[in-house]
Amino acid sequence: MKLNEISDKPGATHPRKRLGRGIGSGLGKTSGKGHKGQKARSGGQRFVGFEGGQMPLYRRLPKRGFKNPFRQEFVIINVGALQQAVDGGRLDPAQPIDEAALQAAGLFRRRRDGIRLLAKGELTTALRLQVTGASKAAITAVEKAGGSVTTGPVVPEADTAAPAGEPPPVTPAGDGSAA
Repeated sequence: MKLNEISDKPGATHPRKRLGRGIGSGLGKTSGKGHKGQKARSGGQRFVGFEGGQMPLYRRLPKRGFKNPFRQEFVIINVGALQQAVDGGRLDPAQPIDEAALQAAGLFRRRRDGIRLLAKGELTTALRLQVTGASKAAITAVEKAGGSVTTGPVVPEADTAAPAGEPPPVTPAGDGSAA
């Protein structure tokens, strides 16, 4: 085989459309773009919500309400889902159950600002839970089954790197020159 004998497989390439080359080409005059108007022009495409230059509906209506930029979104887990995970063998009731164990058990996919435990469903197994928050009914349901709930913000492992009780290392103030 020589370099001049190499070719594509049949049907792999197509001849380009030659636009505006007369009536006989099939793509003459308007080059397949129909007649005049914004869509026939180069770069002209209407966007969603365009109303022909009239003030669009989304700009005619007033803004309403308030969106809190600091709102926290919690992963909601019900005690019934915990019981199903224990019955399915995805959670070990002998170990303390924290956010990592719940995620590994498939009870939620994406971590948000923490986990909130709610009381929907029935719990019969004693579990030691560590979650961000829990409703009063969920806490009573877990304690009724013989377990316990610890609430509070979840501290990631990276933040607990410095040993407790030791002050951070102090760097001496230099003369401003780089070493």
